[in-house]
Amino acid sequence: MTDPEVSRAAAATPTWMTAFRRAGQALTFRRIGAVYVLVLISIGFSFWAPDTFPTYATVKQVLDGNAVIALAALALIIPLSTGVFDISSVYTMSLSGVLTAYIVIHTDLPLGVAIAAALGASALVGVVNGIVVVTMRIESLIGTLATGSLIQAFITLVTKDQSLNSAKLVGTFAKLAGGDIGGFNYPVFYALGVALVLWLVLEHAVVGRRLYATGFNKDAARLAGIHTARLQFASLVVSATLAGAAGIVLASSIGAGSPTAGSPYLLSSFAAVFLGATQFKEGRFNAWGTLLAVTVLGVGTTGLGLAGAAPWTGSMFTGVVLITALAVTGVQRRSGVAARRWRLVGRRSTASVDPPQDGSRDRSEAALDVGLGLRSDDLLNERA
Repeated sequence: MTDPEVSRAAAATPTWMTAFRRAGQALTFRRIGAVYVLVLISIGFSFWAPDTFPTYATVKQVLDGNAVIALAALALIIPLSTGVFDISSVYTMSLSGVLTAYIVIHTDLPLGVAIAAALGASALVGVVNGIVVVTMRIESLIGTLATGSLIQAFITLVTKDQSLNSAKLVGTFAKLAGGDIGGFNYPVFYALGVALVLWLVLEHAVVGRRLYATGFNKDAARLAGIHTARLQFASLVVSATLAGAAGIVLASSIGAGSPTAGSPYLLSSFAAVFLGATQFKEGRFNAWGTLLAVTVLGVGTTGLGLAGAAPWTGSMFTGVVLITALAVTGVQRRSGVAARRWRLVGRRSTASVDPPQDGSRDRSEAALDVGLGLRSDDLLNERA
């Protein structure tokens, strides 16, 4: 058919059929497999523990009990989107919780000052991570692990490995995590708020496209004019600050400044963020996928506990989910990059008839090689 005939055929396609087809694509197991897994394990636990699992109390337990995990996982999204790990985030959580508790107990400063100091210290950790990973070019997995070890040593030195407890931690400080809205504790809404902000930044802001481009192909993004080093540095600062906020909420929920409070969240937070990367965006770290993954993990571990399973089964469940998520994320990223490169070949073929004379063609090709399917003019016209 000629071009006008194609246009008329496309126009003749009913709108409801187009909407139905798009809805079907959005509901495939490949895109929202965790939703189907969540439904299946919920049904399974309802039969396994019919007296305790299918109740409102279980819903509240899952959401309230996993809100801090959600905050810890959301803190990892930005650096992972740029291609760097932040293993020190859980140690930063411990640091901010201990520092806040220490200031509240040993000084008469307002709670707001204590929180600001803790967040400032957390941001400083992010700066140190940026220097280690970006400036010194040390592998992020090793560099942030080393930073985390130094943080833990500092916490132990100050606290003598003892939790900070005091009656001063009861009251306003405890209400940071202990208050509720509609029966659900504040941290649930903190997590939803952070997820909303991350979604807006990553999906609807120029910086979000630059972050994803840096993570998928740093060299091509740099050729397209994106300041990749600057973005990675900033991502580590943001990650540490968000982890610090999560640590303050955690300290409020347990009513103490524990020197090891954040450590148990390392595996679960990474499992959630990698499982979340397999949902909705197929290989891209995203906020709503992470919250869905936290819910799946929470339902699994809570269900095992209510069903009377052995204590070690919860850790095994999380570990299996993490391995599966890593494998699926890798496959999705490789297949996505391959498909987009095939499209790139087609674009180059059609564009070769009248190539631009201002040198933008080479940069456009580099931008397309990022592998995100981003339009080259988006990257070229919105350079940092």
